[in-house]
Amino acid sequence: MKKIYCLLFAGCFSATFMMRAQDKTAVITTNMGTMKVRLYSDVPNHSRTFVDRATKGDFNGTLFTRIIKDFMIQGGAPDSKNAPAGARVGFGNRNAEIMPELREHYFHKKGAFVAPRQNDDINPQKKSDMSQFFIVQGKVYRPGELDTLQRAANMPARRKAMDEFYQPVREEMEALKTANPVEYNKRVVEINAKVDSVIRATPGHLLFSGEQIEAYTTIGGSHHLDGQYTIFGELTEGFDVLDQIAALPKDSHDRPKKDVRIIHIIIEQ
Repeated sequence: MKKIYCLLFAGCFSATFMMRAQDKTAVITTNMGTMKVRLYSDVPNHSRTFVDRATKGDFNGTLFTRIIKDFMIQGGAPDSKNAPAGARVGFGNRNAEIMPELREHYFHKKGAFVAPRQNDDINPQKKSDMSQFFIVQGKVYRPGELDTLQRAANMPARRKAMDEFYQPVREEMEALKTANPVEYNKRVVEINAKVDSVIRATPGHLLFSGEQIEAYTTIGGSHHLDGQYTIFGELTEGFDVLDQIAALPKDSHDRPKKDVRIIHIIIEQ
């Protein structure tokens, strides 16, 4: 039996290693410094499309057209090449849209490499605009902030579930609390499990994983984007460049007053 476990473990490790080994690195050289991005192999269409466009030089000479401190920096839009100072740019290209590849295990921590898109009212399928990209800077949350966000988002669903599972047995539970604490605690666990099940099944619910809590309370991020945009990579080097770009003075359309130009993007195997 031990040998079987070892073989299974070795197989899982090998599969994980192979998946990670297929990831490519994008080296983004700008006039403010260099950033490196690991492109996820398990978001294949987005990564492949980005690599194709970068290899053809589509992003070379474009600008970071939209920066919002403590949120993100966005660049690569084709209309930003040779754009005059002060012009409003960054409108993207509807012809470059592809279907989303949302992955629950990726979230908008600092450094997340994301495909922008049009709003739901004109893009209900959440198609990604691969003519550009954005990199999350975000902010660092206090643990108490995340708890408050969860409670607020889930309150309507929690009230509905409590009305269904707790209110009908409220008097019985109050009596059990004193008469039979062991049975009371058992019933509380059962009711809470049913309530949590309703919350998880409710669209728009918010439950942070341990990994999300760790990231959002240390390096930071933008949690409200989770589940809405396709993340297809993450920054591995150049976080200081990200912060410097995000902090630049900008105009009323969030374009940096000083041009931040993408000199070139090189794909490394």
